[in-house]
Amino acid sequence: MKSSSLKKLFRFIKSIKKKKFSALLLIISILTSYIFGVLSFFILEKTIIQEDVAYEQGVNLSKIQAKVLPQKGYKVKIKWSDLGKKMIEDGVIDEQKLAKAVFGKDEIPQAFKKYLDGSKQKEIIVDETTAQFWVDLFWGLGLANKNPILESGPMAEGGNTANYASTGGWTLGKQDAMNYYSKFSYIQLSAEQQKIVQEIADKVYRPCCGNPTSFPDCNHGMAALAIIELLVSQGKSKKDIYKDLLAFNSYWFPQTYLDIAYHFEKAGRDYAKTPAEQILSKTFSSAMGYSAIKREIGEIAWPALKGAGSCGA
Repeated sequence: MKSSSLKKLFRFIKSIKKKKFSALLLIISILTSYIFGVLSFFILEKTIIQEDVAYEQGVNLSKIQAKVLPQKGYKVKIKWSDLGKKMIEDGVIDEQKLAKAVFGKDEIPQAFKKYLDGSKQKEIIVDETTAQFWVDLFWGLGLANKNPILESGPMAEGGNTANYASTGGWTLGKQDAMNYYSKFSYIQLSAEQQKIVQEIADKVYRPCCGNPTSFPDCNHGMAALAIIELLVSQGKSKKDIYKDLLAFNSYWFPQTYLDIAYHFEKAGRDYAKTPAEQILSKTFSSAMGYSAIKREIGEIAWPALKGAGSCGA
C-alpha cells in the first residue's frame, strides 16, 4: 500500500516538473521571438533611413558624391617648389598663425611641412582634410604675387583695395595684408601667358559671390587666381587648368558642387563628362547661378556632407 502511494507521488512530481519545464520553454520562446522582432524592426528602420538618404527622386546620391568628392581626393600635377618657404621668409605667411588657423595647433603637422620647407614637391592632393590648408596657402600666394589683375583690374578701382575680404581678411601674415599686395614676383609669366591667365580668370566663378576670379575680392577668388597663374606658368593646358580649378572649388564648396552635379544628373547629363569650364561658368558657379539651381532642386540630404567654405582665414 505504501509502495503504491509512493509511486503515485513520484509520478505526480514528474508531471509537475515537465509542466514547469514546458512553461520555461514557452517563456524562452516568447522572449526570443520578441527580441528578434525588435532587432528586425531596428535593422529595417535603419535600412529604410539609409535608402532615403542615398537616393533622392531616383538619383543615387552616393554615386554623385563619388564623382564630385572622390574619397582618395584629387591629385594635382603642380610644381609647388619652394613657394611656401619663400612666403614664410617674406612674412606673407606666419607659420604659427597658419598652424593655428588651419589645424588649431602651434605647429604645422609633419605631413604638411614639406610644402613649407623648400623641398621640391611636384604634386599636391586636395581633399576634405587638406582643402583649408590649400585655400590659405594659395590665398597668400595670390595676394602677394605681382600681377596686372591686382594692379589694374577691379580690385584697384575706387580706392577700396584694402577693404575687401581677400585683403582686409588676410590675418596670417607678419604685417598688414597691403604690405604684401602684388609685391613679389613669385610666378613669372610671359605676355602671352598673362593673356591666358586673364582669359581663364574672367570665366571662372565661385558660389560665394557674383564675381569672376579676375575680381578676387574674397579668399577663394584670390586662391583661384594663384592656381591659374601657377598652372599657366608651368604650361598646363586650359582644359586641365579648368579641371584642376573645379577640383579645388568642389572641396572648398562641397554643397554647391554636389547640388550642381545633382542638377545635371536629373537632366540626364553625366556630371563627370561635363566640361569643367562650363561648370565653373557664371551660369552655374556664381552665387546667382547656384541660387537658381538651388531653387529648382530644393534641399538634398547628401551622405557624409560636413560643411562648406567661408571667406575667412
